[in-house]
Amino acid sequence: MSSRISFYPLPELAARFKLAFRPGHIVLEGQRMVLLHAGAMGALRRELIESLGTDRARGMLVRMGYAAGRGDAAMVRCRLPEASDAELLSVGPQLHALEGVVHVVPRHLEIDIVRGTYHGEFVWEDSYEAALHLELFGTGDAPACWMQLGYASGYTSELMGRPIIYRELECRGRGDAHCRVVGRPVADWGNAIDDELACYQPQDFAGQFAELQDEVRRLRRSLERRETQEGMIGISSAFRESWRMVRKAAQSKVSVLLLGETGVGKEMYAQALHRHSPRAEAPFVAMNCAAIPDELIEAELFGVEKGAYTGAQQSRLGRFERADGGTLFLDEVGELSPAAQAKVLRVLQEGEFERVGDQTTRHADVRLVAATNVDLAQAVAEGRFRADLYYRLNIYPVRIPPLRERREDIEPLVEHFLAEACARHDKRMPGITSRAMKALVAYDWPGNVRELRNTIERSVILLEPHERIDLKHIDPGATSGPPAPTRAAPAMAGSEAAAIPGADLETLVQALLDSTVKLDELEPRLIELAVRRAGGNLSQAARTLGMTRPQLAYRMNKHGIVFEGDADRGSRRH
Repeated sequence: MSSRISFYPLPELAARFKLAFRPGHIVLEGQRMVLLHAGAMGALRRELIESLGTDRARGMLVRMGYAAGRGDAAMVRCRLPEASDAELLSVGPQLHALEGVVHVVPRHLEIDIVRGTYHGEFVWEDSYEAALHLELFGTGDAPACWMQLGYASGYTSELMGRPIIYRELECRGRGDAHCRVVGRPVADWGNAIDDELACYQPQDFAGQFAELQDEVRRLRRSLERRETQEGMIGISSAFRESWRMVRKAAQSKVSVLLLGETGVGKEMYAQALHRHSPRAEAPFVAMNCAAIPDELIEAELFGVEKGAYTGAQQSRLGRFERADGGTLFLDEVGELSPAAQAKVLRVLQEGEFERVGDQTTRHADVRLVAATNVDLAQAVAEGRFRADLYYRLNIYPVRIPPLRERREDIEPLVEHFLAEACARHDKRMPGITSRAMKALVAYDWPGNVRELRNTIERSVILLEPHERIDLKHIDPGATSGPPAPTRAAPAMAGSEAAAIPGADLETLVQALLDSTVKLDELEPRLIELAVRRAGGNLSQAARTLGMTRPQLAYRMNKHGIVFEGDADRGSRRH
């Protein structure tokens, strides 16, 4: 029903509600009250905002007001048992006026406590809270009457027996002519009050501060590790063994072959070896052999003489000349062409080479560090790699363990990458929840350290202000490439990561080979099952299958699999 709200004159209101004084006590209808200086409330507001941040301070003050409003409403209901719904509602704003908080001018009111209907609109004149915020922080871009909103919501919710939320649609604190609020039941607001509802959720400040302290300690440990190992981060026995091998090789002239899966950080190891060697002051030059076309690889390695071919308008140094006196790192060395392999071997043996298009023999004193993620011995057996070059490179092999074999290193690596990403994207250091860290440690990381770095950077980009990295932010499958062909790619769901053990996978493959199932029949069946298990969530289904969402969409289109977004969220194949 619609009501015109009318207010008691303040002296009459004060007379109806017993306000008693005695030494050290102010009592309003049995509730002890405290008279505070507005300046003291301003000092509290400033300290809360500066120490907790605006969002947390706002939430705390809203909840303080809400508790006060509920207390006043319970007192009013008990004191005025025969009052109408509108009369009960009117006392709350008047109590606020009596307490010197704000002068309330009603604009519109619909209230029926029995039916649970409510819609109220009020103008707040001379709000002490808006005035305080303006004095402390100047004109802002958001409403500032936080305790008053909490009080109004708490008072009305207590009267109605259901949650009523007020929103401040205009506020002097953000430059409006006056403050204007509207109150409705939560259900009537829809998604418009998500920010307001968050203010009413208590926050575990002690737990958050404890986690921040833990974060500081972890960062200090991480800095100590970086200082002692010059960027090499890890505490596991597998890491320490590979790092020990690199340090021992650093002082010699021997060529080093770094072995490991894609993404384990082979170039970082090569750089660390260079820094610890007598050549540390000379150049460190890196080249990915797989990224250079075969017809250009020799020019990149050994240089080009002017006029050697069309477009060669000037002479250019190759990587060996640029690295003279220092270290040359050749990643994916197994991808070198046979001709390039022969010339690299000559440089290693004789220290000499010729530029492309030139017959002048040149010399280079280069320490070679090579890396590969393929089995070079197998490549030699298959005739794809020169045996003599392999034996020359394999004098001092160092195996770099994949991340799944050094899980103890994931936490310090996360801390390091988090600090890097926050600095790069100009974000506050957010920290990470314990359940998110557990999920990261449990995951198998087919893309190794590179995938972990990308996952953390993506998480930092997704973070809202004052958030910490949680499960919703981490999605390793979104930043990794195709899974390693020798093992099943793990799928992450919630806080758990699971991988099919190699033995079980072998058994499954054997069983499939013994059956009459063909590959063209197996793939669509596997895709359909993954989509059904994911409830139609194609991103989750793609992660389960160890591929990206576009890759999954391509295969679904290839096999004519159409997802139907009906009630049971199934899929079918035409």
